[in-house]
Amino acid sequence: MTSFLVKLAIVLIAACAISTPASAQNKPQTPSQTPLPADAAAPCLPAKKITAAQLHGWWTVQFVNPPAGLPAQASMRLERHEEFSESLAGEIHRDLTPVGGKPAPAGHKPRAQLAGDLEDGLFLLDESSNGTSITATWNGELVEGSCGKTIKGVWKDTSNSAPPDAADVPFTLTRRQGW
Repeated sequence: MTSFLVKLAIVLIAACAISTPASAQNKPQTPSQTPLPADAAAPCLPAKKITAAQLHGWWTVQFVNPPAGLPAQASMRLERHEEFSESLAGEIHRDLTPVGGKPAPAGHKPRAQLAGDLEDGLFLLDESSNGTSITATWNGELVEGSCGKTIKGVWKDTSNSAPPDAADVPFTLTRRQGW
């Protein structure tokens, strides 16, 4: 008798499921509540409202007229600073293969450590090729309207091998796709 009741219950459930038409369960939306199409761009935060955490990830660095021996392009990884949660840390990666017989300046390595801050849209980093002394500084600003995906500024060689009148080198940081 029990198996008959189980079979009957299954048949009745199936019959109910087949006979019940599908219907939407969302409430109708007024035009002001209608979501934006998937291809519509969300508005950007003002540069001064972007936080250091929003800069975490990989960046492409483009230098304008870098010093002899340093490449015009590099990669940068930014992340949360281990000791200061509202600050930045990371690394810059450069190809320092000699070009045209010009080796990289002695104070720079293919990989250097970075630490700094983002405050009111101002981007400030110190670079260290040896983990002890500052070998370069980065001073820039978030580009307004870029949604925190572009930073422009100047890089300054402060290593022991830098000439006393080392020029400021303009740079552009561009956030890599996927971040």
